[in-house]
Amino acid sequence: MQIEDTDLPGVKILTPARFGDARGFFCESWNKARMAEAGLNFDFVQDNHSLSMEVGTLRGLHFQAPPHAQAKLVRCGQGALFDVAVDIRKGSPTYGHWTGVELSAANGRQLLIPAGFLHGFITRSPGTEVLYKCDAYYAPDCDGGVAWDSCGIDWGFDGTPVLSEKDARAPRFEDFDSPFVWEG
Repeated sequence: MQIEDTDLPGVKILTPARFGDARGFFCESWNKARMAEAGLNFDFVQDNHSLSMEVGTLRGLHFQAPPHAQAKLVRCGQGALFDVAVDIRKGSPTYGHWTGVELSAANGRQLLIPAGFLHGFITRSPGTEVLYKCDAYYAPDCDGGVAWDSCGIDWGFDGTPVLSEKDARAPRFEDFDSPFVWEG
């Protein structure tokens, strides 16, 4: 497994080794013991799977507040997407900064996003499937979001994104009071 740092401390790009032949490939997308050896200690308890039919479908920016804050490991099962994390830990030197990475079925990359970050993505191809592990169960009362266009993210998309009603009504970043605090 190749592990790369991003500009945001704690957010990592994981690229599993693929073993391929004429039939396709095999990869180990997560191994708790091997990741612990690399200092990545997450106890994932829930797997989620989404399908977005249209190019330009934007989901996010989402978070779950404490006490049910979630770390996520995001990968693409089919298609391609641009995946983004935004630091929302008050007092962090990178508060409000974002990083993004292209995830696709072809490149096999994954984005590891710790708790304390917004998460969102925009699809680059039709029929994009996103799979992600979470280290806390979904808790509707802790669910939150921030407007996708209020953090200065370059989504690399010129059209009007396809949004849910919830995402279209999300508060702007400048009006957002984060429940997370940087612990240095």
